[in-house]
Amino acid sequence: MPASDFVKKDKNIKTDAPLEEIRLQAYLAHCGIASRRASEQIILDGRVTVNGIVVTALGTKVSEKDKVAVDGKPVKLESKKRYVLLNKPAGYVCSASDEKGRAVAADLLKEKYSERLYNVGRLDMYSKGMILFTNDGDFAAKLSHPSSQLEKEYIVETSQDVPEEFPAKFEKGIRVEGTFYKCLRCEILKSRKLKIVLIEGKNREIRTVLESQNIGTKSLVRVRIGNVNLDDLKPGESRDLTDSEVKGLLKLCH
Repeated sequence: MPASDFVKKDKNIKTDAPLEEIRLQAYLAHCGIASRRASEQIILDGRVTVNGIVVTALGTKVSEKDKVAVDGKPVKLESKKRYVLLNKPAGYVCSASDEKGRAVAADLLKEKYSERLYNVGRLDMYSKGMILFTNDGDFAAKLSHPSSQLEKEYIVETSQDVPEEFPAKFEKGIRVEGTFYKCLRCEILKSRKLKIVLIEGKNREIRTVLESQNIGTKSLVRVRIGNVNLDDLKPGESRDLTDSEVKGLLKLCH
């Protein structure tokens, strides 16, 4: 939405203020810095200044007249909301930056999009396929919330034959080192190829579960998130989500 409109639609507005103010974390989300939850941590880490002063209080409110910066770089409200699908190649990490100097998935979007975009959810460095990017903090928060129940579908190639009993076992639930992992659906496509659908999706869940059964992961590709499919998008390529895809994703979130 246009910068002039966004303050009218935020529930944290002071309607009687001469210049409307919203909470700093909401402001950062509307600037495309990160989701509101992630922006809260950025504030707590002392990375945000307002009018030259470091602010760490989450209750701080700002308006468009204030000069807000993150890590010393000024930020401003995005005039256009973006919803982007990227086919992430292996070897890229899903973070705003990487202290180890590894390639960052968001960098693949910089030539095509001028807006500051951040990933919704993650794929580990060695996994490939669908990752969504946006500068809409509310959209990111809704899709990322544990209650969203969004299906995420993966095609997995393994380095060993998959036992016939594995799908039922994973659907029932497998405990690994004190953590319980459970998929929604699991299907053996070939002796060394699986289709797995997750809802929650813990960090490295599929790899961890397969390793616990002495099965190595050769390739892992996310091919669907909710109503959005990867289709024929090539590795490294991206596209805007359609309006119907955006609405469909939000509708699927419980």
